[in-house]
Amino acid sequence: MTVMAEHVVQMSVEEFEEIAKLIERQSDTVRLEFINGRIGFKGVTDGDHSEIIRWLQKRCMQVRPDLWLYAGGELGLLVEAYRKGRAKPDAVLAPEGNFAGQGDWADPARVLMTVEVTSYDSDTDKRDRKEKPLAYAVAGIPLYLLIDRDDCTVTVHSRPAPEGYRCRQVANFGETVTLPDPVGIELDTEILKHYVR
Repeated sequence: MTVMAEHVVQMSVEEFEEIAKLIERQSDTVRLEFINGRIGFKGVTDGDHSEIIRWLQKRCMQVRPDLWLYAGGELGLLVEAYRKGRAKPDAVLAPEGNFAGQGDWADPARVLMTVEVTSYDSDTDKRDRKEKPLAYAVAGIPLYLLIDRDDCTVTVHSRPAPEGYRCRQVANFGETVTLPDPVGIELDTEILKHYVR
């Protein structure tokens, strides 16, 4: 019988950033994150994932032209307590020009909303449904929008606190959901039914 053991390696944020730069220079298919002191890997997204982000980007532009939905997961944010975490959301809603001059890992102070669209991988539950909501809430980001293709739901997390978001609104694909202030956008999620397997 073989026994497998999980080894935890302590790593500084600086060491993670160095490793992330090296790997991401070598591969355009992997993005790294550092949440709860653990390195996470995000793979390449599929076409349906991209269409969901495109739909959301278009809706945000229609209602809030003063903001921009930065998409693609290339933008890194400083998250968690004391900015010890590093996350690459699928999209970030913030004032246009907000990230100019901020480098690889930006301050989330003016970010209004982060967005994650679940991928069909084994790490989605832990990463998108548990770790990220806490990390984004602790960073003080007002809203976290989770578009969950496994459950066919949209979850709006709001009212960030040190222990996580205090409010959660869940809607099934096809229902209308409101992104509360400071975003103030209503989303008809009917189209999301077309972007699930």
